Amino acid sequence: MSTINNKEFKDVKDDVFIDKLEKVDTFSDEQAELDNIETTAASKAAWLIAMTVSIGGFLFGYDTGYISSVLVTIGTSLGHELSTSEQELVTSITSGGALVGAVFAGLVADKYGRKMPIYAACVVFVIGTLLQAAAFHLPQFAIGRFVVGLGVGSAACICPLFIAEISPMRYRGRMVAFNNMSVTLGQLIASGIGAGFAHVKGDGWRATVAIGGAPPIILAVLLYFCPESPRQLVAHGRMELAEACLLKIYPTSTTQMRQAKIRSIEASIHEQTGSMADESLWKTTKRIFTTPATARAVFTACAIMAISQLGGFNTLMYYSATLFGLVGFSNATAVAIVVSGTNFLFSIVNLVLVDRFGRRAILKVTVLGMAICMLIAAVSFHYIPINAKTLELTRDVTGWPAIMVLICIICYVAFFSSGVATIAWIGTELIPTEVRAVGTMLNTVTCWSTNIIIASTFLSMMKAFTPSGAFGFYAGICLAGWILIILCYPEVSGLTLEEIQDVFSHGFGVRYAKQLRKERKLAAQEPANEKI
Repeated sequence: MSTINNKEFKDVKDDVFIDKLEKVDTFSDEQAELDNIETTAASKAAWLIAMTVSIGGFLFGYDTGYISSVLVTIGTSLGHELSTSEQELVTSITSGGALVGAVFAGLVADKYGRKMPIYAACVVFVIGTLLQAAAFHLPQFAIGRFVVGLGVGSAACICPLFIAEISPMRYRGRMVAFNNMSVTLGQLIASGIGAGFAHVKGDGWRATVAIGGAPPIILAVLLYFCPESPRQLVAHGRMELAEACLLKIYPTSTTQMRQAKIRSIEASIHEQTGSMADESLWKTTKRIFTTPATARAVFTACAIMAISQLGGFNTLMYYSATLFGLVGFSNATAVAIVVSGTNFLFSIVNLVLVDRFGRRAILKVTVLGMAICMLIAAVSFHYIPINAKTLELTRDVTGWPAIMVLICIICYVAFFSSGVATIAWIGTELIPTEVRAVGTMLNTVTCWSTNIIIASTFLSMMKAFTPSGAFGFYAGICLAGWILIILCYPEVSGLTLEEIQDVFSHGFGVRYAKQLRKERKLAAQEPANEKI
């Protein structure tokens, strides 16, 4: 009897062992299919979708670009000359609207999809543009600025997220970089249009503002032809549409590859959410802060975003014409185009380098460069004869310090645009799938709340602490950000969104991500070696 029981027990053990082997083989096959689909070429449709959605970035860029020229050309069009505090108000109130718009987008993006909040952004942006262009009093202009902010915030929250979710792993960085390049293109075009209408007496600034109503209309029309994010479709159980979307993105993939990708997305969602797919916003937000790995991921993304704003870049966009007029340039609006042009050109540099050299390596170099440029600019301002109370030159001759300030600002913008400007928005890839919309909302809220601080305090800070003190403060922020990047920002280029979720289960995952990328690289080389 004992012998029979032992034999039966041995048979059961063998069956369990065989079952485990079959599961391992199945997992290996699925992983191979998943790896294979990520090595296939991205379709033209995928690039066109990324470029279309990136028009949302143009809205942000055009807004930050035209306000610089409007502030120096608006004159008494609103009934009186704008004071320093009123200039800060009309500049920062857009960021306040963007903060509200980002929260709205984050709340509805998971329930209604990624496209709906983008449509809403287009509508309110057009309304806000019309309110501004037709304004003859400060309150209406300020309301228009706030309404435009609603659209900017909604688009800025969802567009990078949408692009990241629809992009193949190998091209994700470059595709999201399209969004930032679109931002910088918007800033450049707005600066150029603003400089052109600066010579139109009276209400030339109104044309600069009104032209901004065209891009959201174009985006709304083109977005109709774009599919919903495949991850969003899987999350809502629309598997056939998800596979059709994946076929558009990976046209050379097989059915098995696409099914493996869908199962990977589905497993990732179920692993993280369990039975809480329809949990409340409060529970989702609570889970972000009570789940250590998720909290670290969201903190890292938000910290990089804060660096991109508190480092001082947007003061140069919002007040560039004012700033260059302050240091003695006669045609400050035209000089501001140089800054916008540099910003655009180096966003293309980021587009080329971000997937090749990785996010972490680029951030380590560029953020340190930003700190050095701000520090040299702060020293140069010390030698420019500026009355801190009135922010006016005490004498007309400024000489080499003004040239040095211009050079430092251009170099700073080059470092910013080729690094943190884009990577701050690529940071949505760090956030786990099940909280990605809310996490992206927090990331965008970080963007706009810090943007409000910068936009509403720059001129006042220049008066209170002198230009040298203000730029020295920004240099300190950049240096602190550089230290944070060294300690907390893992390199995740070359990893799938599902693999990235595992990185922050190992602290901030700097070393783990490095090892994971190394293993993936070796695994990719094995099939090639076998063929040889």
